[in-house]
Amino acid sequence: MSRSTAVCRAASTHWALVLVLMGLGTLAAVTYPFWGPLATGSPDAAAPPALPADRVDDDQDHDHADAHDHAHDDHDHADPNHLDLSPQAQRNIGMKIGQVKLESFQRTITIPGIVAERPGRTSVAVAAPLSGVIDRVIAVEGEAVAPGEPLFEVRLTHEEIVQAQSNFLKTAVELDVANREIARLEAVAADGAIAGKTLLDRKYEQEKQRAVLGAQREALLLHGLSEEQVDAILRDRKLLKGLTVYAPTGQNGHAADEGTLVWQVQELNVSPGQFVEAGETLAVLADYRSLFIEGKAFEQDAKQIFQAVDQGWPVTSVVETSGAEPERIDDLKIAYTSGRVDSGSRAFHFYVALPNRLLRDATDAGDHRYLDWQFKPGQRVEVRVPVEQWNDRIVLPVGAVAREGPESYVFQVDGDAFHRRPVHEEYRDQFSVVIANDGSIFPGDYVALSGAQQMQIAIKNRSGGAIDPHAGHTH
Repeated sequence: MSRSTAVCRAASTHWALVLVLMGLGTLAAVTYPFWGPLATGSPDAAAPPALPADRVDDDQDHDHADAHDHAHDDHDHADPNHLDLSPQAQRNIGMKIGQVKLESFQRTITIPGIVAERPGRTSVAVAAPLSGVIDRVIAVEGEAVAPGEPLFEVRLTHEEIVQAQSNFLKTAVELDVANREIARLEAVAADGAIAGKTLLDRKYEQEKQRAVLGAQREALLLHGLSEEQVDAILRDRKLLKGLTVYAPTGQNGHAADEGTLVWQVQELNVSPGQFVEAGETLAVLADYRSLFIEGKAFEQDAKQIFQAVDQGWPVTSVVETSGAEPERIDDLKIAYTSGRVDSGSRAFHFYVALPNRLLRDATDAGDHRYLDWQFKPGQRVEVRVPVEQWNDRIVLPVGAVAREGPESYVFQVDGDAFHRRPVHEEYRDQFSVVIANDGSIFPGDYVALSGAQQMQIAIKNRSGGAIDPHAGHTH
């Protein structure tokens, strides 16, 4: 082999080696993302390669969402005034949500009172119209009776009523005779057989008997007989041996009440077979549709009560119930005030008209009707009488404002979240809180109207509560 040929072959081998090395370098550079982390020991070495979007596993989506939610929760937990409540938690605390608005508020004083009957209106005594013996007691104590419904049957024994019936029947018979005689004389006088003066005298006598019969009829009605009973005596020409005592047909004679009036038999004072004198009380009936609240104020409160009457301000009654909250009856009116101060208790009395509400109207197997009313005489109540009126105030229920030391908070609604807002209380009573309109909350905002104290406790517990400086120490 010649020297030139050997040199050419060596040069070719050298360039081939250079090309191979350059190819290996290029391949290493392209595949570095795969073998580089393994060579360096990076933690990302175990991470799988990213998949196309259409092949991402649902579990990866879930993990990503969890990571996002945890980040969001961490942000919310970092805000001490933010609270999330599940729908179940909201129901547990009886959540109510309402809109903030400006309204008038009345500052009041609280005065004890008692539900009382209306004198001369609530209770009515049913008296025996005549002396006699109770044959039958139709009414049952406690039941409801309609106006005109029978209550008792009395057998008449008094001589006066017997004599009154006899005189009435005798006059009726004499009038019948006079009527027939006048009819006969009129026929004869038409032929000129008798003088006209004779017929005229008979007619005068007829008018007198009619007047006597009318007076006797009224006397029987005053004795307690009904129109139907008197008509029966006149029709049948027989004396009445007994009478039926009925429920009054109208309260104190006012028949206009009959449509809604229902009596309750409050007391039964007689039994079958008992002799009763005329005027003796047989029963006491009560009309509970409307009652009074008798307020018992201190003497020094009289001026404020007079002011409420003069201004026409309505009062509120508060009745303790078996429920969690007392029952309120708004828009009641003071009917009148007492003209004197009680000398013993030094109490000043005033009276509030209290419309009653029927709770139950039922009939038992014996066809007796029973009623239950919301308010009953003797029931204790509280009367809230306005003494000052404020206009354009933010007024919220007590349950809408939480207290923590000197701070007061309301919870503004933002979707399912609640944001705690510090507020300034201008006034607080048993039911309402007046909030200063200072920009803490605005009219039109929605806030939680109940459960504020429970939400405040939840926020406090979430933050770990206050640190007790005496924890772990005993004295």
